[in-house]
Amino acid sequence: MKDLSNITAAILAGGLGTRLRSMIGDQQKVLAEVCGRPFLAYLLDQVAAGGLQYVVLCTGHRGEEVRAMFGDTYRGLHLVYSQEAEPLGTAGALRLASPLFQSDTVLVMNGDSYCSVDLSAFWSWHLARNANATILLTEVPNTNRYGRVNVDANSRLTQFAEKNDNGTPGWINAGVYLIHHQLLLSIPANRPVSLEQEMLSAWIGQRLYGYLSKGLFLDIGTPEAYASAEHFFAGRTEA
Repeated sequence: MKDLSNITAAILAGGLGTRLRSMIGDQQKVLAEVCGRPFLAYLLDQVAAGGLQYVVLCTGHRGEEVRAMFGDTYRGLHLVYSQEAEPLGTAGALRLASPLFQSDTVLVMNGDSYCSVDLSAFWSWHLARNANATILLTEVPNTNRYGRVNVDANSRLTQFAEKNDNGTPGWINAGVYLIHHQLLLSIPANRPVSLEQEMLSAWIGQRLYGYLSKGLFLDIGTPEAYASAEHFFAGRTEA
């Protein structure tokens, strides 16, 4: 399977967005407007441009508003919803949604960040290494907010470093992943679990790779970053 047409995409769209309340009120974070469009639309544009056809939206807080806005189809994508009854964290949301996944490997995306990347090239690179999971990494001038990700000479993940105050350049997790369904089933069920803080470190040594990307990156998780989103997406209609 060389293209992405049969790959399930899962978008994590359940965050509370507490840091953005001053900007968007109690609105679901993925619906925050950027250039007159909900942020989630840009991610779905990217998925559609990559040739995927089936998307699971992992919703939580105000998830009914996400479904009301996007419905069951978007630009040829078939959309289905996995709604949390209570917050389960990024990994817990994937575990809950796993019965809806229709492919052996799932493209997972954070709903509050965007990285311009050629998804087909990302997929081909992942396949070439027979990886169980590949994380999209992007280089930033200051890793303090995110924490640094280290890889070896063969691009295998070796360490997720804690956030620090050094303010030095480095590679960070861009919030886009290709993860084998079997790994997702190793996530504990029925309790909150963080993908970033719990599962990724546990998967080191299990053919976990980092794909180094030069794509432009945006995370709208803070008011300052959200304020820059209009400039980031100005004139952009798809990935």
